[in-house]
Amino acid sequence: MSVKEERGSRAARVDAVVIGAGFAGLYMVHRLREMGLSLRAFERGGGVGGTWYWNRYPGAGSDSESWVYSYSFSDELVQGWQWSRRFPGQAEILRYLEYVADKLDLKPAFDFDTAVTGATYDEQRALWTVETETGERVEARYLITAVGCLSSAQVPAIPGRDSFEGEQHHTGAWPHAGVDFSGKRVGVIGTGSSAIQAIPIIARQAAHLTVFQRTPQFSVPNGNRDLGPEEQARLRRDIRQIRETCKWSSIGQPYDFSSVGAFDVDAEERQRQYEANWQKGGFEWMFGSYKDLLVDEAANATAADFVRQKIREAVRDPAVARKLIPQGYPIATKRLPLDAGYFETYNRDNVVLVDLRETPIQEIVAQGLRTSEKTYPLDIIVFATGFDALTGPLTRLGIRGRGGVTLGEKWAAGPRTYLGVSTADFPNLFMITGPGSPSVLGNMPTSIEQHVEWIADCIDYLRAHKAATIEPTPDAEEAWVAHVNELADKTLLPRADSWYMGANVPGKPRVFMPYIGGFGAYRKLCAEVAAERYRGFSIG
Repeated sequence: MSVKEERGSRAARVDAVVIGAGFAGLYMVHRLREMGLSLRAFERGGGVGGTWYWNRYPGAGSDSESWVYSYSFSDELVQGWQWSRRFPGQAEILRYLEYVADKLDLKPAFDFDTAVTGATYDEQRALWTVETETGERVEARYLITAVGCLSSAQVPAIPGRDSFEGEQHHTGAWPHAGVDFSGKRVGVIGTGSSAIQAIPIIARQAAHLTVFQRTPQFSVPNGNRDLGPEEQARLRRDIRQIRETCKWSSIGQPYDFSSVGAFDVDAEERQRQYEANWQKGGFEWMFGSYKDLLVDEAANATAADFVRQKIREAVRDPAVARKLIPQGYPIATKRLPLDAGYFETYNRDNVVLVDLRETPIQEIVAQGLRTSEKTYPLDIIVFATGFDALTGPLTRLGIRGRGGVTLGEKWAAGPRTYLGVSTADFPNLFMITGPGSPSVLGNMPTSIEQHVEWIADCIDYLRAHKAATIEPTPDAEEAWVAHVNELADKTLLPRADSWYMGANVPGKPRVFMPYIGGFGAYRKLCAEVAAERYRGFSIG
């Protein structure tokens, strides 16, 4: 379907429906168009951007370097855009995605401000019927979700929320007009990645900031900086090799774990290396470091102890520092945040840290928040409480497969997929970066591009062979779930109550959801499956 036809009509029957207009949705629509498929694309937000449309809280930005947190499929896009910073902020990322959407003329394909409320598979006709909040129904052969892994906000069920007379905001659904903290008493609930980005900025603006912490976090400096002309020129020159390295590295970044273990060097050399990487900043501190940090408890402890000492050095009050020092879980088994002066923020006179393990929250009241110890008067409450990760964005769509079974019902004991891209009894449903794929364990655009290209090639194969449907066999799905769990159990990651495990959502099954075998290994596996005529899939 041409762009002109898309502008002029909204077909009720198409080859494919795509849900989402972030990195994944934009590229998927582009690929489907190139293949000549008719499509409809829906986005609940008012424009493109996905995560970066909604997450506009102070300090929001990427934890992957700008030159890899972007598309690599088009040299024209790569060479036509110039990043200003090592780690781009939300506004610059959104401008980039607007640039891509305009350059490729993708916006006409989307129905914005239109949430999908259900999708039901008709086995007799081998079609999906997709319903939207406007009451529209669209039939499609293929249903492709590009809804992101962290797009379903998790707000804790604290009694009294409706009684609060001030402002309440979740970092994942931030007002587009911004929030004025000037002269205000602000409470931030949560100390995960979003909070660690937001807290230093809020502290500089607010009259007073109270941080309510349940679990102390390890965090590493981001080492952000402006990109000068010489570095930009070098990146443009070397970008192909940089992105090729990303495709095959463990976490989709232009570096990988060392071939050296933490105890293959002496303590002095290990300390020197940690310090050098600390000054450099970024994820490379952990994931470009010793090969055994995620699998050996003693090796991991050397990294954890280094960060604990950095916290003691950064925070002047020893009592506050003790509250901020993580204990009880290995470093990087919860998502490792990058920060810009987070720990130093607690040296400010207008910042107070409340340890919720000592004094739990009891309720929200009209004028603030009450713990077991006292009531804190507040004008604004910020919920930096994360997301129902990986499964939440998918189960909320109301997708029903064979026999009317919902995705949520099938995944009641934990997500079950094959390759993280599809699930049995849901024919022709493709999930971009679904549970069981590497996704959140590394650079998302690296993961997204691989999935989009694999899905596009799969659909191309089905059309060339005049096949109506594809779905995993139950045996292949069972084996993949077992493989994902087996790999996770060989690491330290299941040791933490993290959102990787679903532990931040009450009642959610405690299952490690991403694939931890590495981006390169996963890419190779997916290519082998396709080369063997989609081994493990039933093609109808």
